[in-house]
Formats: sequence, structure tokens, C-alpha cells
Amino acid sequence: MGKSGLRSGIALGGRSGVRMCATPGLLLLLLVLTHSGVAQVRDDDDFLSLSELPETFPSDPPEPLPHFLFEPEEGYIVKNRPTTLYCKATPATQIYFKCNSEWVHQKDHTVEERVDENSGLVVREASIEISRQQVEELFGPEDYWCQCVAWSSAGTTKSRKAHVRVAYLKKMFEQEPLGKEVSLEQEVLLQCRPPEGIPAAEVEWLKNEEIIDPAEDRNFYITVDHNLIIKQARLSDTANYTCVAKNIVAKRRSTTATVIVYVNGGWSTWTEWSVCNSRCGRGFQKRTRSCTNPAPLNGGLPCDGQAIQKLSCTTLCTVDGDWTEWTKWSACGTECTQWRRRECNNPVPQNGGKDCEGLVLQSQNCTDGLCMQSSLFQKSTEPKEKSDLGFTSAPSTDDVALYVGIVIAVIMCLVISVIVALFVYRKTHRDFDSDIIDTSALNGGFQSVNIKSARSDPLPNLKIKVYNSSSLVTPQDELGGDFTSKLSPKITQSLLDNSDTMNLRNQTLARTRDPSCTAHGSFNNQGGHLIVPNSGVSLLVPAGAVPPGRVYEMYVTVHRKDSLRPLVEDIQTVLSPVVSCGPPGALLTRPVILTIHHCADNVQEDWLIQLKNQLALGEWEDVVVVGEENFTTPCYVQMDSEACHILTETLGTYCLVGQSVGKAAAKRLKLAVFGPVSCTTLDYHIRVYCLDDTQDALKEVLQMETQMGGKLLDEPKTLNFKDSTHNLRLSIHDVPHTLWKSKLIAKYQEIPFYQVWSGSQRSLHCTFTLERLSAAITEVSCKLCVRQVEGEGQIFQLSSTLEEELQCIDTSLMDPASNITTLVGPNAFRIPLSIRQKLCGSLDAPQTRGNDWRMLAHKLNLDRYLNYFATKSSPTGVILDLWEAQHFPDGDLNELAAVLEEMGRHDSNFSTITTEH
Repeated sequence: MGKSGLRSGIALGGRSGVRMCATPGLLLLLLVLTHSGVAQVRDDDDFLSLSELPETFPSDPPEPLPHFLFEPEEGYIVKNRPTTLYCKATPATQIYFKCNSEWVHQKDHTVEERVDENSGLVVREASIEISRQQVEELFGPEDYWCQCVAWSSAGTTKSRKAHVRVAYLKKMFEQEPLGKEVSLEQEVLLQCRPPEGIPAAEVEWLKNEEIIDPAEDRNFYITVDHNLIIKQARLSDTANYTCVAKNIVAKRRSTTATVIVYVNGGWSTWTEWSVCNSRCGRGFQKRTRSCTNPAPLNGGLPCDGQAIQKLSCTTLCTVDGDWTEWTKWSACGTECTQWRRRECNNPVPQNGGKDCEGLVLQSQNCTDGLCMQSSLFQKSTEPKEKSDLGFTSAPSTDDVALYVGIVIAVIMCLVISVIVALFVYRKTHRDFDSDIIDTSALNGGFQSVNIKSARSDPLPNLKIKVYNSSSLVTPQDELGGDFTSKLSPKITQSLLDNSDTMNLRNQTLARTRDPSCTAHGSFNNQGGHLIVPNSGVSLLVPAGAVPPGRVYEMYVTVHRKDSLRPLVEDIQTVLSPVVSCGPPGALLTRPVILTIHHCADNVQEDWLIQLKNQLALGEWEDVVVVGEENFTTPCYVQMDSEACHILTETLGTYCLVGQSVGKAAAKRLKLAVFGPVSCTTLDYHIRVYCLDDTQDALKEVLQMETQMGGKLLDEPKTLNFKDSTHNLRLSIHDVPHTLWKSKLIAKYQEIPFYQVWSGSQRSLHCTFTLERLSAAITEVSCKLCVRQVEGEGQIFQLSSTLEEELQCIDTSLMDPASNITTLVGPNAFRIPLSIRQKLCGSLDAPQTRGNDWRMLAHKLNLDRYLNYFATKSSPTGVILDLWEAQHFPDGDLNELAAVLEEMGRHDSNFSTITTEH
């Protein structure tokens, strides 16, 4: 046995010594055996000299305290089956359990030992079984606990206490769910308190024997105390619900609770009135409605009211015409004929009655056959009278001469008319009083135009007049030569073709223009500003945009017809009104700026916005996606929080269309509530408008309500409508039931999400009808709530009198005459022309320090796409034009001066602006 054997023997002896510490006799024997072993080693190695042995032997490192790899866990005794407690520790020379402070007998342990291959330490495992009898008889059901204790040479370590309990689950529920009948979208609460048990029972709910998972159907919610909540009852939630409690012992089911979701009936809209059932005289006409909106379901209440309404009517009776008696025969004429006549007025045909049939005039030979002249004058539908031989009588020589004379007279009149027309045409063209009528103000895009003489027009005269400062020219000269060479072939051809068709279209479209949403004026090279009052729409014509020596009659108009708005896809929405500016095809030498209000919220992050342009035939095309401009893009769009500014050299019809990037995208709605100025009936109608949050949309509704005799009941409010597919819900509350009764059967009205989101309808609204119980009631008060389902909402506090008030509505948004619509020349701009020219001369040239027009764009937050400005002859001028449009009409020149100071451009002398203005 070598040194390793000796070392192992000593280590083994050490471990055994710990184990046998309670038996000193065995320890003494072990020491003797160990001493003999050492002597034996020396005998076996007596060939080694004592000088070769080391003076001391190396010792093993001290053992650490035991630590538990697995501690005993809580145990439950199920139906008399014992439970097993288990623990594992390292390093451990011994490991035992003690329960309720008493050591468990060694024979009741199952102990296993092994050596960890990585650490070389001894790992010991121990397990014991606890029976139901031990728990119940000795210590009671709640107090029985066990603990694992491990030893090593360094000391002892105790595990946590593991309690052992007898598991059970009682049969009776402390509270069981009860069946209910609820209306549609009502909240439902089903209560459940499971039976008492150890361990505590877990609870799950069954719907028609299928497990309810609130993560899959968010309309369900299970509370911490095991109650089931149905947030908004749906028809599909009509079912049998069962509460199930279970633990390791058993599984219990509650009695089944039946939930019935009923729907009260609601009337459909009235049909159109039928035709009067009497063709002549008094009768009646009727209209019907059905209880299908919705139909009563699952025991819901039927509709209250009449399904048929009748209205008396009177139909004018038709009167067929009849002849009067023939007059007496006239004297015999030179042509051997005499005449008589009758009239169709006995009676005159009335109300669609039939005309008389037969002859109006009758003639006969008055010479007893000596003259063969006989003819009948009759209606064109009657054949001429024939002679006895079957041929019509030939006209006389006098008749032929008469007919020839009439034809010659007609020809002469035509010739004279043509000569007069040519003379007038040449005279008017020599004076050059012609107009090019624009048709795209409402139809959009470049359209064919028609050269016509000036005419009166009750609506704004949206035309282009082209003058030359040196001399007057003819329209042919103006459309030819240098001007037509600069226009595209498409525009030039439109000036020449289809003149008759476009003439008719001009007359039709001109009548549709609304003066309240149109601004127009004449502009020369000095530029100016067109403003549609209180609409958020304007057209800035910078100085130099109109070629020198020219005068353009320009216009900007807001279209209010829903049919003119672009059709959008399901995921898109219209964000601005449709706006036209013109004249289309006008030659511009620098961009004009069209400003339009929009209703997109947080445009920089949540939206993908497109600018669309309407073509000549009415279809829409994409011009540019904001943020994706390049060198081929014909225009540039600057998006602000409430308005967009379109820089373009092409006049036409434009509109903004948006698509949300995420569910956080929202469009702003303007909510406005109107009621009648005075009320003479028992019914009181409250109209709630849900408009795009643009100035023109509100202005249009104010004008319409004024014509209808309406007034604002509360200040308009803004609502952020998110792209969440949830509808817009409107409800009325706190109606004084002793004075008024609401005619709304359902609890609320809803406008479908897509109808609001698409923006295809401008004046979207709902109506609430209240009926007063007495004609003496003169005041009404209630609350109106408008909110998006699972979104934002607004509450209106309504309080109004039914008598007409002197000042019922704010007219400032309806009277365009009270506002300036046209500014011409230098007065239209905040920055004086001289200072502007100095700034352009100073900042257009690139600077090594970088404080040129690029820094100016950066300071003004206009640097999203600098390449657009770089392509212009004066980038600084275009940037200043955009600043003018953004800050009209109250741009702060001090702020602009401060920006130039920050740039270190003292050479521009911009500080003179603040002193001069």
C-alpha cells in the first residue's frame, strides 16, 4: 500500500470517525487498525531509507459547510396515499429528517450517496414517507412539518420547513353563478366562490362546455376573486356558463347559469311617401317602416309606435280638350274657296288631358264646282285632302310665286345676318375684349379652354386676361409665338380643340361656383395674395412669379361637393378639402404657394401623406408622397401641424390623402352641435356634426345651419379619432324626464368607423329628437357625449331657450365680404422688397462657413428636402416665400431678424426691417 493508499485510509478514517462518534470502542479499534496499516506500509517499503521520506505530509483542504441542492417541498396527503419528502446536500457525511422537532428513525430513511465528478465532494440524498395517520393522530392537520439536516466536518446545515397537510376539496360551492337576461352591449357579472379546500382550488369558466380564455376573447375578464365579467354582451354570448373548481384531490362543477342576451326592436327609416292612391280628387298616400333595425330577439321588446303613416292628398283631375262649334263659312274668296274654323277650348286640355283630334280649319269650293280649288288646312299629322282621282290637288301659280318669294327673303336675311356677325366679330377682336374661360376650377387639372366674348356672370368671374404693357395684341398672337412654345403640347392643343364641348361645360361649371368659397384677382409681376375668407385656404403669388408685362386674373376656390372628392381605398382617408387654383396652363417663372388646412394629427410620425392632382377627365393621380421628393417631383409640400403649403409652378386642383403608419395615427374631428333658433312644435331636433377639423368644413356647416334656421348650442370641440376600426358613438344624457322625452329607442347612435375615417362625406351628422311634454316648456338642458369606442371623447353641456334670440350664431365665418380676399403688390408681403433683394444677394451664394441659404432653411425648419430649393434660381427667395405663407398674416419680423443674427449674417442689414415696420 503506497502513499496514496495511506492518504485514502486517513481520509476514510476521518469520515468514519464523524459517523461513529457515539461508539468510542469502535473508534479505538479503528485507530489500532490504522496504526497497523501504517506499520505494514513501512514494512513493505523497508527498502527505502529514512533519509528519503519527507519531514511532513501534505494535508487535505478543510471541508465547507453542507449546502442543499434540493430542499423538501410542501406535501399533501391525497386519499390516504402517503406523501414523500426529499432532500439533497453536498458535502455531507450524514443527512437525516426530523419532523416537529423529533428525529425520524434511521430505518425510515432512504439514503443514497455518490461523489460529484466535478468537485469530488460527497453528495447525499435522503427521503422519507409521511402517512395520513402520522399527520392526523399526532399533530393535527395544520401543524405537521419536517426539516432536513445535513452534517459535514465543518458543521451542520438545516433546510427550510416543509409542511405536510391532508388535501381535500369540499363539494358545495360557497357561491354559485346565477342566470341572467341582459340587453345587448350591457355588462354582465357572474359570481363564483369555490368550495373550501387544501390546497386552494383553481377556478376556470366554461361557456357551453368550452374553456373561456380571456387572452383570446378580450370581451371576457376573470377577476382575482374568480368572478366572470362580460364587458359588452353580444348575441354570441347567449350561452350556458359553468364555474369549475379543482385541486389535486378533486374537481367540482357549479350549477349552470344561463345568460340570455336580448335585443329590443328598433324602427327602420321611413320609406318614401307612396303616390296618391286617387287619380282624381282626394285620396291618401302612405309610408311604412319595419321593426328590423334591429329586429327584437331573445325576448326583447317590440318597437313602440306605428309601422304605417297615412297622409291625405289631392290629385288634380285630368281634363281632355274638346272642340267648340264651327264658325260660319266665310265669304267666297278669289280662289273660289270659303273657310270656317273651330277652337280646342271647350274645355281647354288641363293637367295632362288629351288634345283635340281633328281639323282646326276647313275649306270648301263656293262656286258649285266651277272652280276645282279645294283644300283642307289641318295638323301635320293629317294627310292633305285628295281629289276624286286620288291625287292631291296641285298648288296654283300664285301659291308657287308666294313660296318662291318667301324662300328668297329667308336667304337674304341669312346673308345679312352673316355679314353683321362677321363685322361684330372683327370689331370685338380688334378691341381685344375676349376671355379665356377656365373650366378646371371645379373639375381639376389641365382642361381645354374656349375663347369667348365677355359675358355677364352672377358668380365670380374666374378667367384669365392677358395684357401686354406696350400694345394690345390679338388672341391669336398671344396664343402663338413664344407663349405657346413654352406651354406643353397637351395644353396648347386644349386651347384649340373641342371648343363647342368646352363652351357648354364652362357654362355649367360657372353656375356651380360658390362666391363664399372663392377668391380672385388680377396680378402682375409684383405678385400678391389670394385668401378665401375663414377657410384656411390661400394662394401666395410671389413677386416675379407672373412674367414681366403680363397680367393674370387668378383664382383659388374650395370645392364642397362630395362627388368632387377623390375616391380612397379602405386604408386611406381624405385629409384636406379639394382646392383649385388657376388659371391652368398659365406660365409662371417661380413657384406659387397654395396653403390648405388639413386634419391629420402628428403628421411627422404617424402618417404617410400623398398629394393628389385631378386631371382633365376628372380622374385623380398621385403627384408626390411627402418625404419622398426627388429631382423629377413637380412640386414640394411643407407639412405644418394644421396646414400644408404646396410650392408648385403648375396650377390645378389638389387634395391631400393620408394613410396611417400605425394604430396611433389619428385625424382631428371638429364636433359642432346645433338646434333650432325657435321651436313651434313639440319636437326639438339636436343635430351633431362630425367634421374634418378644417376651417372651411365648419364654415360650410355654419352657413347651411343659418339657412335652415339653426344655432350653435355649445362651442365646437376637437376630437382625435384614431385608426383603431372602432366606431364613433353618440349618446344623450340627463334629459329632464318630467319635461322632455327622448325619441331615441336605443341608448346611443353609432357612425361606422369607415364612414368617419374615409372623409368622403363633408357634413356627416346625427340627429337626436326630444319631445317636450307641454307646449309651455321653453327651456331645454341635457348632456351630449361623443366618443370613439375605446378612445377619446367630448361632452357637451347643452342649455338653450326655445325662443328666437337676437344673436344666435357667430357670423364671422360666413360673411366673406367682411374679410380681405385680395392683396396686390408689395403690401401683400411682410418683408419689404428692397430688404428681400439684399437677403437673396447675400445668402444665395454658397459660404465656406455654411451660413448661407441652407442654414436659413435649417433655422426655419424648412430643410427636409434642400435639393428642391437648390434647383431654383434664388433658393433664398423661395424660402422667404414659404416663410411668408406659413406666417400670414401676422409674421413676426423680429423672429426672422433673430434667426439671421444667430447665423452671423450682419451684412444683410435685416435689422432695418424692425425699425421701418
